[in-house]
Amino acid sequence: MSDAILDDLAARSLIYQSTDEARIRTRLRDAPARVYCGFDPTAPSLQVGNLVPLLGLARFQAAGHAPIALLGGGTGLIGDPRQTAERSLAEVDTVRAWAERIRPQLERFLDFDPKLPNAAVLVDNHEWLGQLSAIDLLRDVGKHFPIGLMLAKETVRRRLEDGISYTEFSYMLLQAYDYLVLSRRYGCRLQLGGSDQWGNITSGCELIRRVDGGDADAITFPLVAKADGEKFGKSESGAVYLDAALTSPYAFYQFWLHQDDAEATRYLRIFSLRGLDEIGALELAASERPAAREPQHALASELVTLVHGERACARAIATSEALFGRGALAGADPTDLEVALGDAPTVRLDPAAGMPSLAELFVATGLAASLSEAVRLAAGGGLRANDDAVSDVRAVPSADVFLGGRVLVLRRGRRAMALVVRGT
Repeated sequence: MSDAILDDLAARSLIYQSTDEARIRTRLRDAPARVYCGFDPTAPSLQVGNLVPLLGLARFQAAGHAPIALLGGGTGLIGDPRQTAERSLAEVDTVRAWAERIRPQLERFLDFDPKLPNAAVLVDNHEWLGQLSAIDLLRDVGKHFPIGLMLAKETVRRRLEDGISYTEFSYMLLQAYDYLVLSRRYGCRLQLGGSDQWGNITSGCELIRRVDGGDADAITFPLVAKADGEKFGKSESGAVYLDAALTSPYAFYQFWLHQDDAEATRYLRIFSLRGLDEIGALELAASERPAAREPQHALASELVTLVHGERACARAIATSEALFGRGALAGADPTDLEVALGDAPTVRLDPAAGMPSLAELFVATGLAASLSEAVRLAAGGGLRANDDAVSDVRAVPSADVFLGGRVLVLRRGRRAMALVVRGT
């Protein structure tokens, strides 16, 4: 078994911190190593930033190692201390519901086929943390944590000035105990995580050493930020989620497509599972043919496929091309069109009421200032309904003009668009 995975991660600038590198390399060479990473359900979905450690697990499995994806049904009830302020604790039923929504997101990236020598495992730490009494936690775990060591952890130290509850202060004990359990059950001695998890992860390494003896290791990934320092994973409408109900595949596709050239090439190294030679070719294409935006298209297609599947990716591409002049709207999904044009002027029609003329719809959406202007624009070939130029703007659109029986896209020129929706 090869330790080349470490060289690949380093070449992608994906190793921020690690414990003993030589020991980690030996561990990776000796056998298919068990490697774990945890994901707390502190929201109804993972966000795009969670892709870094999740893809990290996938990279290790592709290199022949055996990943453990830990769903934090127990730790999610507490919440990892944030650097800024205390978390609001979600209700138990809410956290359970979030955990069930996140489970399939984890399962998409890993192969759980039991026939594989490096089959992935998905566990929920509520299984053992839910059975852990306060007495057991204090005696079996807390006894091994000097207060000075806990106070020295970066996140805790930052929060001391503004205040941190005992609940969040004790979070590292729970995460450390997770590592101990996985070490005992699976022989796992390597944990992955974001750089903000370094203190929690190394606490687990120390707990294993003190209680069971031997060494455990850690690798953390850098937290991704935009080139200007702005937080990564935000769009104009908010956080970018992996759940299609919260961020549609089309919106997810557009998030990656709209990255600027410098960020797109950097994100290819961070998020793409392509080899570095192929990524290098895309970086060269970006410098030679910047208008083609090849890195952005490659990144968007790959990540939508990884997160949502090939069919959703094909739909997102079809919608994007239809809206921006390289495809037919008739081939786009009506629901995707509604999402894509969510910020465009929209008129909603009651199917039971009378149908306005196209001219009236162009005026109602603001694409024409008056009926007479709509007539003039149509005569000049400047108005379109879906894929067709409007020749008779006074005509009333029939029901079969609406895509999926529901959506009609109006255009003025190449860029100005509006939406007409039949029904609520």
